[in-house]
Amino acid sequence: MPALITYKTPVIADWVDYNGHLRDAFYLLIFSYATDAFMDHIGLTSDARDATGNSLFTLEAHINYLHEVKLGEEVEVRTQIVAHDRKRVQLYHSLYKAGGDEELAASDQMLLHVDLAAGPKSAPFSEHSLEALCSLTEAQSDQPAPAYVGRTIGLSGK
Repeated sequence: MPALITYKTPVIADWVDYNGHLRDAFYLLIFSYATDAFMDHIGLTSDARDATGNSLFTLEAHINYLHEVKLGEEVEVRTQIVAHDRKRVQLYHSLYKAGGDEELAASDQMLLHVDLAAGPKSAPFSEHSLEALCSLTEAQSDQPAPAYVGRTIGLSGK
């Protein structure tokens, strides 16, 4: 199975800077909408969140800006599960021109499943969500390892 397409959108005028390029903050907005759609895929729909009081919180997100994205371009986010356990899931979101094959940006994210009524406090995924995570992970097992997972920022000391 190819990476899951979780979000598609045109780049609108309010999202671009003085150079006509997508502003860095809006990459994260697009990836955030992709995370919302991913939540639906694992059973954490809006209705389910309201009924159970469970949701996902982003613990950490890294963005790599790889190529320019311009006003009016239709883009899509492809999402791959890197890993998960009982309470966390690591996602890799890739931004592409719709139907394209050149990765424009990448976001490596760690998300935590939480019980909002308990504080919020970390909580294990429901059986349904855990089964969906396992099923998607298995379906994506033929995917190559994402190129920008686990990167850190730093200058080499010379």
